[in-house]
Amino acid sequence: MVQQIQVTGQKDTRSGFGDGIFELGKSNPNVVALTADLAGSLKLNAFIKSFPDRFIQCGIAEANMMGIAAGLTIGGKIPFTTTFANFSTGRVYDQIRQSIAYSGKNVKICASHAGLTLGEDGATHQILEDIGMMKMLPGMTVIVPCDYNQTKAATLAVAEHQGPVYLRFGRPVWPIFTNPDEKFVIGKAQYFNEGTDVSIFACGHMVWTAIEATRELEKEGIKVDLLNIHTIKPLDTPAVLQSLQKTGCAVTVEEHNVIGGLGDSIAHAASKNLPVPIEMIGTNDTFGESGKPTDLLIKYGLDKEHIIAAVKKVLKRKK
Repeated sequence: MVQQIQVTGQKDTRSGFGDGIFELGKSNPNVVALTADLAGSLKLNAFIKSFPDRFIQCGIAEANMMGIAAGLTIGGKIPFTTTFANFSTGRVYDQIRQSIAYSGKNVKICASHAGLTLGEDGATHQILEDIGMMKMLPGMTVIVPCDYNQTKAATLAVAEHQGPVYLRFGRPVWPIFTNPDEKFVIGKAQYFNEGTDVSIFACGHMVWTAIEATRELEKEGIKVDLLNIHTIKPLDTPAVLQSLQKTGCAVTVEEHNVIGGLGDSIAHAASKNLPVPIEMIGTNDTFGESGKPTDLLIKYGLDKEHIIAAVKKVLKRKK
């Protein structure tokens, strides 16, 4: 299956969000976009031009934006807050916890420029803890789509979902390889390859890197069960366990700290139901640094070669 996956273009995932919310604006009059002085970076220009009365520029006041969004839900609106992932979570965690999550407000927290691939902006902006922070909030849905098409589809899907959502995407141009017509199902893992030797669970930008690694591994006769875990919470536990039952070991791959992210969720599910050897690809209890996105991914071990090495290591542990 993985050999049949074709790249149809390249585009940043944040543009998938921008095009998705523009489409929502045309079909759902309750959708409102809010930003903290980052309308251009979050690709909101088309939405703003067509629906100026449903756009709120909050300025560099992220905490206030979260409060406004929570209030808008009381009147039946569906607010989409937009800023960088660092400012969407770390700067406003108290407001999200108290004003949104605690009362289950129907706010969609849309976070761009996440992870190491933010690149030259450096460690202060490359948040690598946000998935963990958000998935620990009761009732919060956490979604990390893998490319432009899937980000657009996820944006449409979260508008239909009742309750708070954290939607994480990125800045760099990235391969487009998913079907543009495929409906996004929250909480349902996506299969990219079926195998019996090792499971690879990936999310976000790392799904494409995992596909590249899988191609190399299969040339060596290693059969990979590859799943895109685009919804970190609620986790598709049945799909995870079904894969682990087949393979008996796993590698997790994420552009996030291995503490608190996708790897922790997979390990938690496995330890409760089907303990197996697991290796985790991600940043290891560290901040990032300024640099080119691809260089940073290599330096911090989030590239194809490190995935391949982790697979071979976990296979030895299985034996």
